[in-house]
Amino acid sequence: MMATGKTALVIAAGHGIGAASARALAAQGWRVGLMSTSDACETLAAELGGFARRGSVTETADLQALIDLALATTGRIDAVVNNTGHGAGSSAATQASTYNPDGDHHLLDIGDTDWHHGLDLYVLNVVRMARLVTPIMQRRGGGAIVNISSLGTVEPRPEYPLSVLRLALHGFTKLYTDRYGRDGIRMNNVLPGFVENWPVVDAVQRGTPIGRTVKLTEIADTVAFLLSDGAGAITGQNILVDGGLVRAAR
Repeated sequence: MMATGKTALVIAAGHGIGAASARALAAQGWRVGLMSTSDACETLAAELGGFARRGSVTETADLQALIDLALATTGRIDAVVNNTGHGAGSSAATQASTYNPDGDHHLLDIGDTDWHHGLDLYVLNVVRMARLVTPIMQRRGGGAIVNISSLGTVEPRPEYPLSVLRLALHGFTKLYTDRYGRDGIRMNNVLPGFVENWPVVDAVQRGTPIGRTVKLTEIADTVAFLLSDGAGAITGQNILVDGGLVRAAR
């Protein structure tokens, strides 16, 4: 499903899921516009024949600058991948470097600043981008948006407490698709499990039905499919890519 001539913006594309998604899209003929807080996005854009602009998902002006660059460079925006990774707040409880099922993360010690930071990073990042690109997509007659979420919204885990805020993102996605679906704009969420570039203990891998962590390319290929015309009837959905780790029936 080649997308020659179409433009996709990928946020937090310097490393990890964002970079892998950019590579997968470029391989399918997308022109990619990348953003990250470091120059890694510029290096990757040069490799993929795309364009880049350094910036933060928490700054509307940075997002607008990337959009302006996309329109000046290619004249169109057909898709967006909203990615943020894991945000660490000032409290040690907001992020653990390894999975520890017996860990004591002091949920109630997480301060308001950390909760607000999580909301800014995991929910409002999508709202900001949606405000900016929706009119552009409406004028073009459609588009597609994929948000990178987390399995922690389906089965909350004490070592990643701020991920529960992404439940608000899932609700926003439903409201957005109800409002803009008839304009030809789709929005879906991808919920990764433990990915290969994230340190986990062996117990997690043994407890996953596929017996391993999820490959970055597997996340990226899912993102690319959801942005493709082949996924034209898929919208407002939360797609788990977790190797079967989540046990609850959905």
